[in-house]
Amino acid sequence: MVLLKVKFNLKKRVKLAQGLWLMYWFAVMAGVLVFSMGLFFKIELRKRSEIMDNNESHFVPNLLILMGVLACVVNAVGGKICYDSLDATKFAKWKPMLKPFLLGCLAFNVLLFVTALLCFSLRLALQFTLAEGLRNSMKYYKDTDTPGRCFMKKTLDMMQMEFRCCGNNNYRDWFEIQWVSNRYLDFSSKEVKDRINSNVDSQYLMDGVPFSCCNPSSPRPCIQYQMTNNSAHYSYDHYTEELNIWKRGCRDALVSYYGGLMNTIGALVLLVTMLEVGVMVGLQYVNTSLATLANPEDPESESEGWLLEKSVKETFTDIMEKMKTMGKGNQVEEGGEEQAVATVS
Repeated sequence: MVLLKVKFNLKKRVKLAQGLWLMYWFAVMAGVLVFSMGLFFKIELRKRSEIMDNNESHFVPNLLILMGVLACVVNAVGGKICYDSLDATKFAKWKPMLKPFLLGCLAFNVLLFVTALLCFSLRLALQFTLAEGLRNSMKYYKDTDTPGRCFMKKTLDMMQMEFRCCGNNNYRDWFEIQWVSNRYLDFSSKEVKDRINSNVDSQYLMDGVPFSCCNPSSPRPCIQYQMTNNSAHYSYDHYTEELNIWKRGCRDALVSYYGGLMNTIGALVLLVTMLEVGVMVGLQYVNTSLATLANPEDPESESEGWLLEKSVKETFTDIMEKMKTMGKGNQVEEGGEEQAVATVS
């Protein structure tokens, strides 16, 4: 049973081809948009690649870039087919390629839909890679004289100021690591010695945070050292006082930023997928309406177009049967090759 059959005359076929031609060029621009979004997201990730634990997060932007390029190529070809369908002579060269092209479009649309789903699921992966990456980066904050790590202080300071955050989970993460280089410590000082001897790792730990954690909107001068020592500051109680540093952890801030970005990109990719499905369906109608002309020599004769020649169930059964036949054919070929090798031996 034919699925979604529609009758066409010359006027309807021309309008369909012209409308599809225009939609295909919109789809080309949509491909450019997908490419641009992938490139933009890749640049955003590269800006902070030092604070990420691995490069797996670049898979999605790379896939977006690839899908954008493919969309431009596929839609440009589709637009050309629709344009040539108005001329029987020009369209004749496309007829043998149309069925494989439509199957390729179907596979492309499935991959585009998967790409959109990956955009939505990237948030979870970013949580893990940022948690580990930020933890390691904070340990290297003090290594301003170490080659390969000397940029880490600037990277973290700029990040904390830009995203208005402090530490990995919160500002107290800075209390657990030594973030001041030994180069700037007076080892003859009793206070420094006591702090170093107070922990098994012999680190200079203190209840303070880098200057980049300070909130410039606070009316009080920033209290970034001895934050848990009430007697060190006038009229101060760290249990009740509204601290004048950023309280939000940087992992949460970055995941929120990148997650929001990927949700937007994922929604746009879904819209592009819907457009791609629409032009693919339209091209199928162009193909079937031209293949079923009542009089092939008379372009003004009526014809019928359809989405599927059989029902969905029958079409799926046919595809599975063809796949099984191909599989059996491959097994027969392999068996023949093995027998030929045995005969030669």
